[in-house]
Amino acid sequence: MRYLNQKRKLDIVLSSLALFLLAPLLVLLAILIKLDSKGPVLFKQQRVGQDETLFWIYKFRTMRDDTPKDVPTHMFADPTKHITPIGSVLRKTSLDELPQLVNILKGDMALVGPRPALWNQTDLIEARRAEGVAPVKPGLTGWAQVKGRDELPIEVKAKFDGDYVRHMGHRLDLVCILLTVRNVLLRKGIIEGQVEPPTVPLKEKEMTHVAKK
Repeated sequence: MRYLNQKRKLDIVLSSLALFLLAPLLVLLAILIKLDSKGPVLFKQQRVGQDETLFWIYKFRTMRDDTPKDVPTHMFADPTKHITPIGSVLRKTSLDELPQLVNILKGDMALVGPRPALWNQTDLIEARRAEGVAPVKPGLTGWAQVKGRDELPIEVKAKFDGDYVRHMGHRLDLVCILLTVRNVLLRKGIIEGQVEPPTVPLKEKEMTHVAKK
């Protein structure tokens, strides 16, 4: 309970600070998106939150306004037909995720936690439920994100999310943040289009050196 209270306070402080410092960049990106294609600057979509309640997640719009709203990008045979020019840059750099700082400030999300599933991703939702992930607030980044992101099969992603829940603490959160920065810079784990993800072997000892004890 102490960790969760501290985690929430850190989320409020860090998301507020980030929104303040990144305000000029956010305004610039909004202008570029508006000039690049027709449609709103922000993309709003229902996602599964804590205790499997639904909330509206915010992103910078990276696709044409006529793209189906509730289809994961990797399910499109050719997502490049839907992604806008500026959207391609935003997705590769993960800058499209920055509006979720507002979700964190509102309390819908945390800085670190399992990435929120689409409301219709029943296979992922059920797999996470079996791993005891449902009671945990979703995050901007998380253990499954840094261990493979879009490359992971659903059962492996859910297992990594379960590992996070079982070992969650400030140290593991910091590791997730640092690895996220590395992965963004290296553009690791992003798949655009229908790809059969590889099976990733799980190692039980992977968590022990970062878990809170």
